[in-house]
Amino acid sequence: MQTHFSLAQLADPDLAAADKILRTCVHCGFCTATCPTYVIAGDENDSPRGRIYLIKNMLERDEQADAIVARHVDRCLTCLSCMTTCPSGVDYMHLVDQARVRIEEQYKRPFFDRLLRDVLSVVLPSQTLFRLALMMGKLAKITGVPSLFVGRLKAMFDMLPAKIAAPAVTDQPGVFPAQGPRKGRVAILAGCAQPVLKPGINAAAIRLLNRLGIEVVVAEGAGCCGALTQHLGRERAAKETARATLHAWAREMNGPGLDAIVITTSGCGTAIKDWGHLFRGDADEAVARTIAAKALDISEYLVQIGGVSPAVSLPHMRIAYHAACSLQHGQRVLAAPKDLLRGAGFEVVDVPEAHLCCGSAGTYNLLQPEFANQLRARKLANIEKTGADLVSAGNIGCLQQLESGLTQPILHTVELLDWASGGPVPAALRRLD
Repeated sequence: MQTHFSLAQLADPDLAAADKILRTCVHCGFCTATCPTYVIAGDENDSPRGRIYLIKNMLERDEQADAIVARHVDRCLTCLSCMTTCPSGVDYMHLVDQARVRIEEQYKRPFFDRLLRDVLSVVLPSQTLFRLALMMGKLAKITGVPSLFVGRLKAMFDMLPAKIAAPAVTDQPGVFPAQGPRKGRVAILAGCAQPVLKPGINAAAIRLLNRLGIEVVVAEGAGCCGALTQHLGRERAAKETARATLHAWAREMNGPGLDAIVITTSGCGTAIKDWGHLFRGDADEAVARTIAAKALDISEYLVQIGGVSPAVSLPHMRIAYHAACSLQHGQRVLAAPKDLLRGAGFEVVDVPEAHLCCGSAGTYNLLQPEFANQLRARKLANIEKTGADLVSAGNIGCLQQLESGLTQPILHTVELLDWASGGPVPAALRRLD
């Protein structure tokens, strides 16, 4: 793609990076075939190629972000399927991130949009505020008032979990010792939303790792990774949130040491592996790149240390593996989760149209419920075609997005691996007894 940035514009490192990304695009349109929003809407502006043109014009002409650019960039899920498909290696992720920052700084959204985004950016990164918000939502739901809501308000109440979990020991700062001789030491991300919604995920991961001889630490001060606020275009806030977690892990690395940083939420994993870019030009850039290099999805780390051996005889179960976009497109982790499940004794089948997003995408299902609901319905129909007994995924957003629409339980991959190797029956399966 030809660009016409001035020399003065190219003196800005971010615009210089955008120019390089734009020049990589050859207009081929391969991305349109795998872009979820284009597949649904058929609108060129809701395809990666269309958004690239909109972003190019905004940046190159130094125009104020307007409602058109904001609408179509907001509709992007950041599923990164386009980057998997692109034969030219266009770095769409960093281009759309830059566009979001500019839109957030320049475009004045309608009042309710601004209010909702402000609330989400404050509440979601805090376990305490998020748990409180869910409790208030549950109380409001009892009154029946939310049944009168439509659009985004309805989407928020529809996503309320059936049960709000109490804080778990495994999500509090502490060290969980290895069973037997210690073979390694890792930090695990407690995170923000996942401990409130499904604390059993990290509990399963820690049990499993401990049985495999791995000491696990939940570092004091490590919380949110910043991904949720970053996707809202609030890069400065995302960086400061991430910085606290970065420093907490750096203290562990410089103290007792860490072999890896293990992440059970693939959306967070994609963000953390990209911290070198988030902290570009920052005093913490070097340590951010060091941390990013140690970050591994739980499935990657389990493969690295030799996998999981079944310890109990389980009934034959067919697992439909839902590949979270952040894992398959963002991190390019494709085989590890399925190989681990098969090694643990499960039959694993792929979901048709596995490359298409389920519509969760962080806060997307709250901000863009029309697109999110269509994608959810499409994903649920494809899962149903597999005839699976269970569904497995590696991201909390996907689990929440799909759970209420499934006829079978959905569990995090590590919960199944923990069970197969001697851990307790997962709570989602105990409820079936």
